[in-house]
Amino acid sequence: MKITWLGHSGFRIEIGDQILLLDPWMTGNPMFPADSRDTATCNATAILLTHGHGDHVGDTLAIAKAQNIPVVGIYDLMSHWEGTEGIKTVGFNKGGTVKLGNVAVTMVNAVHSSSMAGPNGPVYCGSEAGFMISGEGHTIYATGDTDVMADMKVFNDLHHPDIGILCAGGHFTMDMKRASYAAKTFFNFKTVIPCHYRTFPLLEQSAALMKEELQGVNVIEPQVMVPITL
Repeated sequence: MKITWLGHSGFRIEIGDQILLLDPWMTGNPMFPADSRDTATCNATAILLTHGHGDHVGDTLAIAKAQNIPVVGIYDLMSHWEGTEGIKTVGFNKGGTVKLGNVAVTMVNAVHSSSMAGPNGPVYCGSEAGFMISGEGHTIYATGDTDVMADMKVFNDLHHPDIGILCAGGHFTMDMKRASYAAKTFFNFKTVIPCHYRTFPLLEQSAALMKEELQGVNVIEPQVMVPITL
């Protein structure tokens, strides 16, 4: 398995027979090198979208159209895009599981918001979510944007994720302290990869606190376009 950070909350996840792009915001992302776009999207099989904010939707529609691959996410937005954008989608909802080849993806709750800018203000995009991504004997919990939730105990009881991709930048999501609390209170991760940080000065810039808090866990501060092999 290879997990490659695209900056902010974007990831390329090579797992089983799938190459999944999670929240692929590249155009306008100050962390993403523009000349790496082809490498980041090469042979992608599907796009996983956690919610409708621009720093997560990003290049989703452009990639889906150019590569003729499905976008997988909340039913409301997927059904809208299928009708208006003519793309392939897999729309489902929280608690549901879909199979992408030999990889299982379960949508789980998140606590945030989900909208896009419209001509008369924000446009509803369905609900925000996270994903449990299972394959190769591993389960990845990708939180999407969220705060700590008691729901996380249920997620661990049902899915037993060993890898956490945790939003941890603060201001809009959990910060390092809260994400670390969630990890050690509700989960038994072997590996944690923080995200949604370092992008802007407003967000946390280091995972040093997380490394302190999560003794015995492999906390990896990702580098953009440098694959992590697990």
